[in-house]
Amino acid sequence: MTNPAQPPAEVPAPDAPRPELPRSEAPRGNPGAAAADLREDAMLRARPDRPRTGWRRALYDVTGGRVNPGPSDAEELRSGLLNRVRAPLAGAHRVAVMSVKGGVGKTTVAACLGQALAEHRGDRAVVLDANPDAGTLADRLTGDSRITVRELLNDLDSVGTWTDVSRYTSLAGRLQVLASEQDPASGEAFSRDEYERVVDLLGRFFNIIITDSGTGMVHSTMQGTLARADSVVVVGAPTVDGAGRASKTLDWLVAHGHGDLVRDAVVVLSCDRRSAEVDAARIREHFAQRVRGVVEVPHDPHLATGGRVDPARLRPATADAFLELGALVADAFDVRRRD
Repeated sequence: MTNPAQPPAEVPAPDAPRPELPRSEAPRGNPGAAAADLREDAMLRARPDRPRTGWRRALYDVTGGRVNPGPSDAEELRSGLLNRVRAPLAGAHRVAVMSVKGGVGKTTVAACLGQALAEHRGDRAVVLDANPDAGTLADRLTGDSRITVRELLNDLDSVGTWTDVSRYTSLAGRLQVLASEQDPASGEAFSRDEYERVVDLLGRFFNIIITDSGTGMVHSTMQGTLARADSVVVVGAPTVDGAGRASKTLDWLVAHGHGDLVRDAVVVLSCDRRSAEVDAARIREHFAQRVRGVVEVPHDPHLATGGRVDPARLRPATADAFLELGALVADAFDVRRRD
């Protein structure tokens, strides 16, 4: 029965507008944004990374991960270098490794830089021996110099696929190696035009192209190397002649219109030879004021043999130095570049 004291409630018509809620009761925020913000990394508590070496790793394993001291400072440093080495890269980046003085480890630096970048990145890397005088790059990496850049040049017009290119290279781990002409008496010098044609072709298939240059700064090939280079690595040593020649290399580059490459360059000091009479810190400071980065590569018995380079046989400090070099080179990658 209806209570006569209370009139029956009115039922709104189906198409009647709904009454407006008071402002304090209206839905707040953006429902779509709230859902998007509820990501996994926002819901989980941060945990220290798992240690990978030493007593920290042993403690982590013994306790089944319940005790996690986290990575050491050395591991953190290495992790940071690896993140830099793996910087994204669009197109091709060409690195010239050079020095006006022979015997300072230029080819070794080119080989180990190539291995460091190729091993820790997911894209393709190639190292090219542009020494016109029977370079030894392939000997140091693969021992295979039967097919050289000369054969590639002869067949250049018929090379159109990755499979075609790979017929002219040998493999050192994940690094592709293109050997130089091995007969210095062949009479066919590696010219600027030929170098540029080869590098332009490689740029279609490789993201990183490292050139092991000859020591002749006025050679035609060097002109092509610098014309195509995006960055340079100058190799010297913490000795009077080694440092002086590296500094003269930078002077020559500036004098010939390559000041931009010098400002962005990396200097490598190969410490196979050093003396207590030489102020190594002063040498490093000199180059640090001229270029973007300086790396010291310590003496390593494996590299000192002059034989095939095996990354697994490098001392940890040597491997870390080349990883640092790779990180400095990768710091110059331009992800906006389009070749």
